[in-house]
Amino acid sequence: TTLLQDEENVGNVKRLIAKVFELSLQATVPDEADVEPIVAASTVGRFGDYQCNNAMGLFSKLKGKGSGQFKGPPAVGQAIMKNLPQTEMIESCSVAGPGFVNVSIQKMLRDGIDTWAPKLSIKRAVVDFSSPNIAKEMHVGHLRSTIIGDTIARMLEFSHVDVLRRNHVGDWGTQFGMLIEHLFEKFPNIEAVNETAIGDLQAFYKASKQRFDDDSEFKERAQKAVVRLQGGEKRYRDAWAQICAISRREFDSVYGRLKVELEEKGESFYNPFIPSVIEGLTNQGLVEESEGARVIFLEGFNIPLIVVKSDGGYNYASTDLTALWYRLNEEKVEWIIYVTDVGQQQHFEMVFKAAKIAGWLPTEANKYPRTSHVGFGLVLGEDGKRFRTRSTEVVRLVDLLDEAKSRSKAVLEEREKDKDWTKEEIDQTAEAVGYGAVKYADLKNNRLTNYTFNFDQMLNDKGNTAVYLLYAHARICSIIRKSGKDVEELKKTGILSLEHQDERVLGLHLLRFSEIVEEACTNLLPNILCEYLYNLSENFSKFYSNCQVIGSAEETSRLLLCEATAMVMRKCFFLLGITPVYKI
Repeated sequence: TTLLQDEENVGNVKRLIAKVFELSLQATVPDEADVEPIVAASTVGRFGDYQCNNAMGLFSKLKGKGSGQFKGPPAVGQAIMKNLPQTEMIESCSVAGPGFVNVSIQKMLRDGIDTWAPKLSIKRAVVDFSSPNIAKEMHVGHLRSTIIGDTIARMLEFSHVDVLRRNHVGDWGTQFGMLIEHLFEKFPNIEAVNETAIGDLQAFYKASKQRFDDDSEFKERAQKAVVRLQGGEKRYRDAWAQICAISRREFDSVYGRLKVELEEKGESFYNPFIPSVIEGLTNQGLVEESEGARVIFLEGFNIPLIVVKSDGGYNYASTDLTALWYRLNEEKVEWIIYVTDVGQQQHFEMVFKAAKIAGWLPTEANKYPRTSHVGFGLVLGEDGKRFRTRSTEVVRLVDLLDEAKSRSKAVLEEREKDKDWTKEEIDQTAEAVGYGAVKYADLKNNRLTNYTFNFDQMLNDKGNTAVYLLYAHARICSIIRKSGKDVEELKKTGILSLEHQDERVLGLHLLRFSEIVEEACTNLLPNILCEYLYNLSENFSKFYSNCQVIGSAEETSRLLLCEATAMVMRKCFFLLGITPVYKI
């Protein structure tokens, strides 16, 4: 249809159909203000391509107000259908019973939740995240990048995309001159260097920086060391490798706690490719001389993109352009996603613009290959300022995670769980809840906003927190256990039938899972998935309050609904990098 020829609307059929149904709803129930059309892609082919799921909810709302206008949800459906305006988009429309919900959930229970994975149009993506600097501690800013990047990677992987999880560590540059010289001063025998000898890498970095600032002779040696390192001299390369290895072990202790997997391809990896990439851009006439430096002037930006500094050295732009070139040409990636704080947005916009001018990327907005910058706000302390320790140091990530775990463990011991549980169970639960709380507190916010780090809030078992959601999941598992029924057997033989209004609301919410994951992937917003998970938990609570499960005539069907809810919750936890808890 002509409607769909419009570039902006392609792929947004759902939104267009919703618009049509909105007009119909206004005509069907003119006295109900702000009725949002609930349109979803149909999960069962024989019921058509899209379905409008307003009939049940609208019937309940009208019935609650004492209106006898409609006899039941099907009558509401018939009226909505009758009032649909003429459009080329909708070939035919029919009212289906609530059976399609039952069939879809039953099929998922039997075949597994992976059958609900969305299908995205891309095969391969890079998610560039975490990316700390060698010889510096990982701090709260790296925490956000690591958590958000991991969730984006997990959602894309679930959607059958081959994801290259890249840790673009800062392992190259002028700071290595001072680190290596300081290392040589302290340890003439480089082979004897290890973690224990160096001690705190952060303190080592500070000491070398102090020497660099205070001692001009040391500064000169450090500057020469950079040249010798870049020239590939063995002694300097070995010292550099030692420093990187010690730093890497520090990073891995954080990744291990967070269960995050990354493949390191740091700045040094792209170094050999920089000259040829800049030569290519120069041959295209894009690189110009300006005040001794070599730059690319970009329309819409009041500063140029410097690709070679006036001293002939390379910088972030040289490395980032080269990494982008490598990912497009060597790794053949269709979507490259950079997860850094919002402060780096302009830098990436300039790099992307240069790549478009060079013809590496299409200039049209939604064509592939494409790049996206996933920016995030600051982590604030209680005082509303950047989160730091009392001594104004940045907070070490390892300490932060350890504290989350120990606070979570203290709560379990307070509730005397140590009397019934093994040490290992206490430890695993404290870890799942503690680390899960930190992750969820970050992910539930729109990533662009700043958020206040507060242990008491994130470890609260009420409200929109990981603790509340993990406990809700454990309660569902407990209901299934208490029934004494073999749920795996029920999946094969039981029949799901959602008759009660609260069962239907829960069932329909479960069916939205795939569409929500797709929306969160497309917009690169994990908070969409968090909101869905919290609402799922709330819908389950309502169902459980009003529908007896164990010992009721509908026990089998309701146990299957409990199991379907638990399965979807577990997949949400997995996508958010949170370990589920099965008992509380």
